[in-house]
Amino acid sequence: MMYEGGESYTPIVAETPSNNAAGAMPGAAEAGEPRGVPNWNLSRDPKLRALIRDSLHEKLAQIRRLAETDHTVQFLTLWHHVYDCDRLAETFYTLKKDGAVGVDQVDWRQYEKHLEANLLDLSARLRRGAYHANLVRRAYIPKADGRPRPLGIITLEDKLVQRVVSDVLAVIYEPEFHDFSYGFRPGRGQHDALDLVTVSLEHEKMSWVLDVDIRAFFDTISHEWLIKFLEHRLADTRVIRHIKKWLKAGVLEHGTVQAPDSGTPQGGSISPLLANVYLHYAFDNWAALWKQTQARGAMRIVRYADDIVICFQYREDAERFWREAQTRLARFSLDLHPEKTRLIEFGRFAADNRRQRGDKKPETFDFLGFTHICSTTRAGRFCVLRISRRKKVQAKLKELTQDLREKISDPLPDVGK
Repeated sequence: MMYEGGESYTPIVAETPSNNAAGAMPGAAEAGEPRGVPNWNLSRDPKLRALIRDSLHEKLAQIRRLAETDHTVQFLTLWHHVYDCDRLAETFYTLKKDGAVGVDQVDWRQYEKHLEANLLDLSARLRRGAYHANLVRRAYIPKADGRPRPLGIITLEDKLVQRVVSDVLAVIYEPEFHDFSYGFRPGRGQHDALDLVTVSLEHEKMSWVLDVDIRAFFDTISHEWLIKFLEHRLADTRVIRHIKKWLKAGVLEHGTVQAPDSGTPQGGSISPLLANVYLHYAFDNWAALWKQTQARGAMRIVRYADDIVICFQYREDAERFWREAQTRLARFSLDLHPEKTRLIEFGRFAADNRRQRGDKKPETFDFLGFTHICSTTRAGRFCVLRISRRKKVQAKLKELTQDLREKISDPLPDVGK
């Protein structure tokens, strides 16, 4: 149906066949792509916004149900979910208002002043393939040990599109990820991973801990392997093409532009998801199979992004897994740090076993900002004592001391606030 001016008041039904049509890829089941409404307005009506939000969530829920039902299905048409103006608007208001600005120097409040026009323009560019990834501004933040950590600061518009793509892809990959993967996943936080490590060591037959450190993980991710992994589930070439744009976006540092040939920018909205996808195929699937088929005793894997702790009942299992994991990860351009990756005796029986051998008390290991120590309760039962890492505490105290020195002449109520 049409207005007198000739514009349709509902989206035009797509003429492209659905994924289940004749000749489509087996297993795919998404509808063809419609054209968007020509005159879109950002509604200020809370009730209408709630209806739109529910509709957006239901569309993603349909994708998730299909992904859960068939773990081999490839998704052909996803890009229309990305350039949907309502989805872009909803996602925009989830971004940090005081986030660092990229190379275009546009912040959240500047973009929000003309949000409707900006989103309509962005949606049109995404739809017709005219969207281009901007340069990534390189910045450095100090680590707990004083060394600088590189951080990629992307433009607000890139951040917005990456966040939308990440949200869409997450509903596909969440059913795929293993239960021992905790990093950057909804409903799975750092303390959940820490609690699993503690419970495993306190209540299961664990006597050895393999503390795994992948050297410069985010900087060494192979673009070629990452795209191959993504293509297991994604057949929409536009999604793959835009991910390649973000991976290949130049990095601006000290006035010079560098073209990356590996890695993902730490700070990009989509980087955590890409990292999880990469390790899912490069490590998680293999480790889960190794546990089922190779481990002689109990074994527990806990991974938060590239921080991995694996508990073993037997030392022989731990040493064999360590050797084979090095070979496995090397295949995908990853390398275990030779100094930070280590195997230690730790658990309910570690202290007694070491005492009988005349060894010192069990070593400690760090995981997600906490140092884990073999200890006992007042009743004499074994427990894992967790304390904040000394380096992080010292770094925070140093930061507070410097901050107080700068405010030494300020009014006391202001300093206290």
